[in-house]
Amino acid sequence: MEAESRSPGTDVSDAHAPLYLAIDQGGHASRALLIDDVGSVVGRGNAEVGTREPWPDWSEQDPDDVLHSIVSSVRQALPGNRSAKVLAAGLVTQRSNIVCWRAGSGEPLSPIIGWQDRRGREWIERFAPHQDLVQAHTGLRLSPHYGASKLHWCLENLPAVHQALAHGDLCIGPLASFLVYRLTAERSFVVDPANAARTLLYHLEGRDWDPELLRLFEVPRQVLPRCVPTRGDFGSLDIDNRRIALRVVSGDQAAALFGYGAPRAEVAYVNIGTGAFVQRLCGPTAQRHPRLLTSIAFGGPGADRYVLEGTVNGAGSALAWAEKELGLEDLGIRLGTWLEHEQCPDLFLNGIGGLGAPFWDPAFASSFVGCGEPWQKAAAVAESIVFLIHENLLEMQHYCAPLQRIQASGGLARLDGLCQRLADISRVPVFRPAEQEATARGVAFLLQNAPATWPESAGTQFVPVENRPFQERYRQWRVALDQALKSRLSCPC
Repeated sequence: MEAESRSPGTDVSDAHAPLYLAIDQGGHASRALLIDDVGSVVGRGNAEVGTREPWPDWSEQDPDDVLHSIVSSVRQALPGNRSAKVLAAGLVTQRSNIVCWRAGSGEPLSPIIGWQDRRGREWIERFAPHQDLVQAHTGLRLSPHYGASKLHWCLENLPAVHQALAHGDLCIGPLASFLVYRLTAERSFVVDPANAARTLLYHLEGRDWDPELLRLFEVPRQVLPRCVPTRGDFGSLDIDNRRIALRVVSGDQAAALFGYGAPRAEVAYVNIGTGAFVQRLCGPTAQRHPRLLTSIAFGGPGADRYVLEGTVNGAGSALAWAEKELGLEDLGIRLGTWLEHEQCPDLFLNGIGGLGAPFWDPAFASSFVGCGEPWQKAAAVAESIVFLIHENLLEMQHYCAPLQRIQASGGLARLDGLCQRLADISRVPVFRPAEQEATARGVAFLLQNAPATWPESAGTQFVPVENRPFQERYRQWRVALDQALKSRLSCPC
């Protein structure tokens, strides 16, 4: 049954409903959402943040700008004395972002280096002989997207970081740890499992920093935060003299998994934003797959939840690239109409941000196959996202329960044409919840200790249909991708 809808900003004090604050720090904005005990959003705030790309493959943000954006969004979500009614807060961030700062003052010593940043690609490639060890301990592939290469770069290249290490007042870690440190009155120096696990330094089952990997990547343990469960006492948020207990910290994709209640084994959870992330539940113990990631969605005594995860690095970022590359205006607005056409002769081999799961080629060069109009090329970019999601679903099918439904969320899931194509190629119904705040709802669900009942969201069901032209384009795309990958392997350079 769908939860009763309340308007954003409505005063719910007369109903004495408990409220929860979800802070979602994303790539383009920080958002704060006030959520009641049945998952309805009753207040919200939003503040944009900028990203700079000073060199190819670099992606940075200013730590102080991100902090200010969080404070601004919380102020918008909590007008007047509403904070007195908030029982607890949760914070989620993009995983794999890292930052360095000074102990005590919390002064940033580095930019926030984003998950899409690949400046450490050549450095991380030298550890290829250790791939099996890394995946066995962390569940991850060796990749410059994860934190180890970024932390090493800061230690080697930033004098302020090197000096702080020598003076014994250096803190380094995921962005979530920096934000907790700066936003809590207690200056809590901790890290949750979902964010720690994206550093290449964290042992999944041991639930702590891995001594062997710390030695391998030359990262000193004493500068890293203390590892704690997903839910617990992270201190108290101190914003404008308002104190709110911070009780959940996690990664955005991990929290989104719980947005509509406890995740189900027969459902694939697909979140399509800047990147696309495909998650399938694999139970209370971690499974390993050579071409996929093993991620921890929730870490806590007796309540661990692991997923197999596939990543498509170029989703919204690929469309942003296409808008600039093809000279198109308002692509996001016009793409829905373009996807209604069946005439799409072009294919796109999508290496934006590096070719992710299940192929893993960080230097793969994107290219179009065909010579259609710019709008047809834009549609081909959108279709490449669907094709890559499907490849990850195929990889998961022998390791997970039989797939009965795909649940789609994220900004690009609002495109009917994209969701219908995903249903057609996978031959599985795609459900798109009407309430797209999966991450914030997931925070509220976890803050309430995973209640046994949680209202489902109404939504739209996309039923698979026989789409032979699209299936033929997928077949041609797969052949072209295989040829491109083989040619890279055989290239003497």
